Amino acid sequence: MPHPGMLGSIRDTLGRPLRDLRISVTDRCNFRCSYCMPKEVFHKDYPYLPHSALLSFEEITTLAKQFVALGVQKIRLTGGEPLLRKNIETLIEQLAAITTPEGHALDLTLTTNGSLLAKKARPLKDAGLQRVTVSLDGLDDRIFKAMNDVDFPVADVLNGIEAAHSAGLGPIKVNMVVKRGTNEQEILPMARHFRGSGVALRYIEYMDVGATNGWRMDEVLPSHDVLQRLREHLPLIPLPSSQPGETAQRWGYADANGMHDRSAGEIGLISSVTQAFCGDCNRARLSTEGQLYLCLFAGRGHDLRSLVRSGASPEQLQEAIASIWGGRSDRYSALRGSDSIDNIAGPKRVEMSYIGG
Repeated sequence: MPHPGMLGSIRDTLGRPLRDLRISVTDRCNFRCSYCMPKEVFHKDYPYLPHSALLSFEEITTLAKQFVALGVQKIRLTGGEPLLRKNIETLIEQLAAITTPEGHALDLTLTTNGSLLAKKARPLKDAGLQRVTVSLDGLDDRIFKAMNDVDFPVADVLNGIEAAHSAGLGPIKVNMVVKRGTNEQEILPMARHFRGSGVALRYIEYMDVGATNGWRMDEVLPSHDVLQRLREHLPLIPLPSSQPGETAQRWGYADANGMHDRSAGEIGLISSVTQAFCGDCNRARLSTEGQLYLCLFAGRGHDLRSLVRSGASPEQLQEAIASIWGGRSDRYSALRGSDSIDNIAGPKRVEMSYIGG
């Protein structure tokens, strides 16, 4: 068992603490985005996990408590599409009741494609969810429908964002994956739409997650280019990181005096391909069936479900998690393109739909 004095301060081999846990609650999604769950792979006969393989809400909560004891301060629910998990409000209630060793509430958030958010926003808030991040890759219906590949309209996602705002799920973030040759013309319209709305827009470089999305470097539009396009039309100034390990470089809209106009808000750039942020990555990922992954680009996980189902005590679970994190050396993005990268991540990386983004 970790010494009580060590709780909340475990570090990996590169000195990185454990602060952020992302929990996938389902491997299913109702979208078929080409960069995540392309339809030619995730077709109607795709063998999704059986319900018995999924961690129950009680098992998730049991594990979450041990992660919090070891330093986790933020929990993000992901999928697949997490709102497809039946009665997810029950899980949120259980997680919202967990406090840190210092007695602080967790930062409890959820990432969604927004398709069910208009209906779910109020129950999610009432259950204890604090905020949401919505994936939206453009405002043009033709482009957005081409990317989600299920003919889902932009208006319904925007309605979900408005419902989340009305319910008090904020601050809201919107993530836009930018894929060169597909939706880059939406960069400026997205910024103009969300400027002054209270929504923080994040532009994400198209990443080589998993093995099925057909990723190619020439489809990556570097964040530097995204910023250049925006600054040709909009007054943006750099902002400091809001917390250690933050993935986005923040830029605020400037007022006439060149100062940050907080009413206009900000945008963020997530440059996981061209400017790796492995150095202070403090995130772990728990898959739908209880595999602990130490990197978004990992090739294998560590089985925690078997430990939970065998009746392991909280102390034994903490010891296992601390040992796994203590041996962590993952820094895939920093090594991308090197001769040894296949040895770092293995021959087949885990799919994003399995462990969330």
